[in-house]
Amino acid sequence: MKFLTKHRARQATLLVAVATLVACGLPRPGPNKAEIFSGSVQQDGDAFIVSVNDRVTRATSVTPSLGFSEAFRNANPLGSDTIRPGDTLSLTFWENVDDGILTTAGAPSALSDVQVDGAGYIFVPYAGRVRAAGNTPEALRRIITEKLDTQTPDPQVLVRRLAGDGSTVSIVGGVGGQGVYPIERPTRTLSAMLANAGGVAIDPEVARVTVNRGDQTGQIWLQDLFASPVLDIALRAGDRIFVEEDTRTFTALGATGGQSRVPFGSPTLSAIEAIAQVGGLSAATADPTGVFVFRNEAEEVAKVVLGRDDIIGAQRVAYVLDLTEPNGLFRARDFAIRDGDTVYVTEAPFVQWDRTISALTGSLSSVSAITTLTGG
Repeated sequence: MKFLTKHRARQATLLVAVATLVACGLPRPGPNKAEIFSGSVQQDGDAFIVSVNDRVTRATSVTPSLGFSEAFRNANPLGSDTIRPGDTLSLTFWENVDDGILTTAGAPSALSDVQVDGAGYIFVPYAGRVRAAGNTPEALRRIITEKLDTQTPDPQVLVRRLAGDGSTVSIVGGVGGQGVYPIERPTRTLSAMLANAGGVAIDPEVARVTVNRGDQTGQIWLQDLFASPVLDIALRAGDRIFVEEDTRTFTALGATGGQSRVPFGSPTLSAIEAIAQVGGLSAATADPTGVFVFRNEAEEVAKVVLGRDDIIGAQRVAYVLDLTEPNGLFRARDFAIRDGDTVYVTEAPFVQWDRTISALTGSLSSVSAITTLTGG
């Protein structure tokens, strides 16, 4: 009778241990595939679950493109001698008389550091206010000569434009030397100006170049700048150039080689490349049929992917990839990852079962040890 009482006590203790284990749950990195599917719109959830196929891959391959508008691309290089507001000029005068209006005893007279005002004009004694901006030094020389010709016989004028103070660009960010640089003959295009600033000081593969011109903005990848000459735009006075490293990231979670926020590292990134960047799937725990990409999909893309016209606004979409399918790896290779995506790999079903068995085995050992200690 005493033996039966002890046996029943052990059974009760075991049942309590199992019940406690089930109630508390077991540690795991996130939801399993069934739990994710239970949150779908079809089951009154708030996310669409979409299996990736060739049609979905094509529909979601639209990624924000970088480039310059026609206004940027069609701008002609500035003439290196064109005078602009803010430029500094040097004027030298000769007169064909001993006692001239500007010179004395035949010696030349010089006006150095003549600033072109914001309206594009300069003041020349006896010639008055003269339009300088938009003219070459030679054209300005002729204008001043004609104006002085009524004041003194056969005047001779020399006009020189000093280094382009009025045509400058500012360069900041990941370059060898940040600063304000004049647009001169060797530096009239974007690539030449970047070289003049000491070159790009970050990894060229992830370097982005932004040009702000008035209310217009253009942005390109540095590699595209050198691969396509049409993108090597002519610069304009006041351009602001910013060189930065790519800031796009995705988040990797679940049964992968690493869980973290990961930078793209290249202009484009596929699902298979994203998984590879975090060490691939965990060989011990990953379920290759449950690779998910969570994304807030834009309305236009969501309508195509879901085949519905009643979609309004961005939609929560969970794209699921099955790498075990015959072309599963190809689809993962073609599926584009976008900025802010979450890549999540579920655990294989046996992992949770194995974890449960291990926990139960440990619980049984604990029960046995407790029973032994209590003299059962």
